[in-house]
Amino acid sequence: MICYNCGCRLSEHDFCTGCGADVSLYKKIMFMSNRFYNDGLEKATVRDLSGAIVSLRQSLKFNKNNIDARNLLGLVYFEMGEAVSALSEWVISKNLRPKKNIADDYINMIQTNQSRLDAINQTIKKYNQALLYCYQDSQDLAVIQLKKVLSYNPKYVCAHQLLALLYINTEEWEKAHKELLKCSQIDANNTTTLRYLKEVEHMLVPEEAAKNVPKKKASQDGVMRYQSGNETIIQPMNMKETKGASVLLNLGIGVIIGIAIACFLILPGRIQNAKADINDQLRVVSEQSDAKTATIDELEQKAQKLTDDNAKLTEELAAYQDTTGTVMVSDGLMMAVNAYLENPEDIEKIASYLETIDAGEEEEEAGTERSEAFTGLYDKLLELMGDELVNYYYNAGYESYRAENYDEAIPNLQRAWQYDNTKSEALFYLGNCYHRSGEDDKAKETYAQVIDNFPDTDFANRSETALAEINNAE
Repeated sequence: MICYNCGCRLSEHDFCTGCGADVSLYKKIMFMSNRFYNDGLEKATVRDLSGAIVSLRQSLKFNKNNIDARNLLGLVYFEMGEAVSALSEWVISKNLRPKKNIADDYINMIQTNQSRLDAINQTIKKYNQALLYCYQDSQDLAVIQLKKVLSYNPKYVCAHQLLALLYINTEEWEKAHKELLKCSQIDANNTTTLRYLKEVEHMLVPEEAAKNVPKKKASQDGVMRYQSGNETIIQPMNMKETKGASVLLNLGIGVIIGIAIACFLILPGRIQNAKADINDQLRVVSEQSDAKTATIDELEQKAQKLTDDNAKLTEELAAYQDTTGTVMVSDGLMMAVNAYLENPEDIEKIASYLETIDAGEEEEEAGTERSEAFTGLYDKLLELMGDELVNYYYNAGYESYRAENYDEAIPNLQRAWQYDNTKSEALFYLGNCYHRSGEDDKAKETYAQVIDNFPDTDFANRSETALAEINNAE
């Protein structure tokens, strides 16, 4: 432990041997900070992450310069899906100790991975959008957004809890229980999770009320007594003196009377009711049959009309289809729109259909123009999917560039720049691909675009350096 006044190492005494300052209270504060840090570390090892956060925050209250506690707090936040809070703690730690600080590795691990940064940004945006949907009472949309959030970051505890709360609100107890169990696997003693889980388990396994079974007791006075709740019920017992012959006689008379009543009173009424029911059913079946017959006639007419329309459209299509590739381009746009309506998250499939549009454009003859409807639909699709398409092609191109597969990287980066001409990194790495694949003329042209379009940026400076290297090599 170092003296706060002179920086001398402290001994077991309550004063500094270097400057004589009283360090007894200072030692207690440092000891308390370290004690809370150790407590937070123990809780983190058993996945009591919320408890670890409380202990580590308390440690930092006593000593804000406790680098180990701050770095561990960032790790706990990151494990719970709170990437922004984790980065905040690591940045503070790096500013407090610029050198020999493991927080540098944590920060670089996130900032150097463009895909992870994009995933973090999407997680924050979609989680905030889900909260907004909750405030607007659009719970179905909120559930969809939260599922997307968890696809980007499966360890985001707050998203799991909010999704479970929405399931509880719609009484989908099994789904809520599943989400809460996932929360428990990430953070074992989170009080919010435990409170929700208690309510859900109570609804899944309700407590059964105790059943009171009456207990009968026979007495010697010819009656049966038993308890039903707080009441005592008395019931006479069968008399043993009843003669067997009398019982059989009475039973026979009762059977005869019952048969007579059934034959003369009940049976005719039942037969009449059965006939009425049969007539009603026949009438209903007849009406349904007539309705089905009319429907069949109508459907046959529609089928004939559709057959005629199909033949007419086939002739028109044959008249319009020529060597310009216009039909192929239209089909590509239709398939891309259909893929977006079916699953807007399947970027790869949508992108493949849009590539057929680009291929069709290259085959079109000069002077061929698109219709206004085609252009409007194409522009609307790009407006809805532009950012996702840019990120998809840029990530694919950047991965191919890192793997030195420049033939695959070049078309992907070209499309990323085509869909977003403000993405300077796509244009810069496209120039690098041209340069490293030996196409120096295209590389110089691309670097010049970076310098002209994005002056005074890091990519512009790097482009100037690369351009100078090409010129010197020539």
